[in-house]
Amino acid sequence: MQNLSPAGIELVQRLSQQHGLSTDAVTHMLIAVQNGNGSMAQFNHPAFGGAGQWMRGGMTMVSDLFNHQLKNCVNNLCAEISDALNNHQLVPFSGSFQSQSQGGSGGQTQAAGQIGSANSLFVPDPSKNWWPQEMGSPNAVGSQNNVRYAYFANIHRLAVNTGGGTWVYDTLNHQIGGFSQQQGSGGSITFTSQFGVVDLSTLPVISRDGVPAAPQQAPPASPPPSHTDHSSSQPSNPAPMPASHPSSNATGNDIIETLDRLGGLLEKGYISEQEFSAKKADLLSRL
Repeated sequence: MQNLSPAGIELVQRLSQQHGLSTDAVTHMLIAVQNGNGSMAQFNHPAFGGAGQWMRGGMTMVSDLFNHQLKNCVNNLCAEISDALNNHQLVPFSGSFQSQSQGGSGGQTQAAGQIGSANSLFVPDPSKNWWPQEMGSPNAVGSQNNVRYAYFANIHRLAVNTGGGTWVYDTLNHQIGGFSQQQGSGGSITFTSQFGVVDLSTLPVISRDGVPAAPQQAPPASPPPSHTDHSSSQPSNPAPMPASHPSSNATGNDIIETLDRLGGLLEKGYISEQEFSAKKADLLSRL
């Protein structure tokens, strides 16, 4: 049940008095029309004869097919609610909406189309509208395992929530068509675009929890690579290591750059952990 804002409570009370209905019945219909993007409703309440449907400019159906007075009541109430919703809608409604869901241990949900759920008649639900509200309405939302995403194609942005904060990425010139996550709590996130399968970690990070990201900030989408012991599987012709003895007039920046190159060789398996540690200690002693 969505919580009504002060404006929503005022609307319900006014319509309740105007149509001679309980506030519970009017609230039920308000939520039903909201769920129908302001133009249709599927409802089920005793005040309206049980289950029924309403469509703006279309047919109104109630359980008592020949109760025209009830039909008029439902039609008039829903029409006024529809007008009120449109007047208080913060994000324009769209008629295009598709969704799919997948249960099981790796629960997955996806929805595509403009999702107009921000309305000042309701108190914002942070569990449903978790992305920065200034980004507007997403073209697609979804979740898998502990990760949620919202894609904003028009502004080239992607919001991802991993349970530890909300990250906003620049999607550059990608036209994203789908997302997936490797199984496991630390599985990396990938997406598909016109360029094929792309790792989320390749996108620039714009912000985290509303704070602009530093230029060198790394995204959380992929876990850091595990460094296994390569001492027993060294290549026959390893790449030459950076000089571990900079000249006496070498600056701190020179030593840091050398350490960076050593780290790259370690990640590629060209040197062992022991070799890296020894060179690192030698270089740091020269700072």
